[in-house]
Amino acid sequence: MNDVARRVVFVIYPQFQILDLTGPHEVFAHTGYQVETVASAPGPVVSSGGLAITAGWTIDAFDGPIDTLVVVGGRGKLDACEDVRLVDWIRSAARRARRVASVCTGAFLLARAGLLDGRRAVTHWAGSALLAEFAPEVIVEEDPIFVRDGEVWTSAGVTAGIDLALAMVEADRGPAVARDMARHLVMFVQRPGGQAQFSTQLAAQRPAREPLRQVQAWIADHLEADLSVPALAQRAGMSERNFTRVFSTEVGSSPGAYVEAARIEGARRLLETTGTTVESIARTCGFGTAETMHRSFRRVLRVTPGQYRRHFA
Repeated sequence: MNDVARRVVFVIYPQFQILDLTGPHEVFAHTGYQVETVASAPGPVVSSGGLAITAGWTIDAFDGPIDTLVVVGGRGKLDACEDVRLVDWIRSAARRARRVASVCTGAFLLARAGLLDGRRAVTHWAGSALLAEFAPEVIVEEDPIFVRDGEVWTSAGVTAGIDLALAMVEADRGPAVARDMARHLVMFVQRPGGQAQFSTQLAAQRPAREPLRQVQAWIADHLEADLSVPALAQRAGMSERNFTRVFSTEVGSSPGAYVEAARIEGARRLLETTGTTVESIARTCGFGTAETMHRSFRRVLRVTPGQYRRHFA
C-alpha cells in the first residue's frame, strides 16, 4: 500500500475538540500514512479550547483518493451538522473512502450524513442519549471505547480516538507496528474496542444509603464470595425484595448486573497484570469456571479472556 493509498483525511469545524484531531493524527502520521485536514472554509479554525488549526484543504478544493475519512468531535458538532455543504461533502467523500470513522461526538456528523443508519455506533458517554434522540435510526452503544460496524468505525471520547487509530493501524500493518506506536506515545496499554469507558464503580451511581455503599465496597473486595441477592440483602440488613428495588434505583443497575461487571473488572486487572491461568482467574473472581467467564466476556466486552490478555499483557 503506497502513501497515497494510505491517505487519512480529518474533517474539522469551528469549536472542534483539538485532542480528537491531534491524538489520532499522531498515530497515523508516525506509522506511514499521509495525513490531511479539511474544513468548510479557508483560514484558521478555532477549537473549543481556543487553539486554532488552519486546514490544509477546503472542501471545495480537496481532490484525490481517500483511504480513511475521520470526522472529529467537539462542542460545535450540532452547528456543524447544520452546515449543509460540509455534511454533503462528508457523505460524498465517504463513498470514495475505504473506511469512515468518527472520534467522540463526530458521530453526530456521520449520523447527519446518513452514514450510521442501521449501524452500531458509540460516542462520548455524555452524548449517548442525545445521539440516540438525534438519530433514532442509529444503534447507539453506551459502553465500548470504539465500535466497528463493517468499514464504519466510531469511538468514544478524546483518548478513545487514539485507541481507534491504533486498531486501524493494527488492521492495516499488523499488531507489532501498533504496539510500537503505543509505546512511542507512552500509553500504558493499547485498549481493545470492547473495553468499557468506565470502571464498574465509576460507571455506577453512588447510592444515598450507607448500607448500599458498604455492600458495593464489600463486593469489590470479595469477588469470590457468594454475591447472590439473598447474601447481599442479608449483608445490607434488608429484605431481598426491598434490597433489589433500592439497589436498582440508587445504583442504576440490578444487583446481578453490578456483580457481573465487578467480576469482569477484577478479571480484567488480573489478565492485564499477571500470568495467572484463565481457570484460576475465573475462580478468584467468582465466575466458578473458565467457560462462565468466557461467556461473560463475550457478552459484555465482545472479546474472549484470551483475546483481552493478548491486547493487554
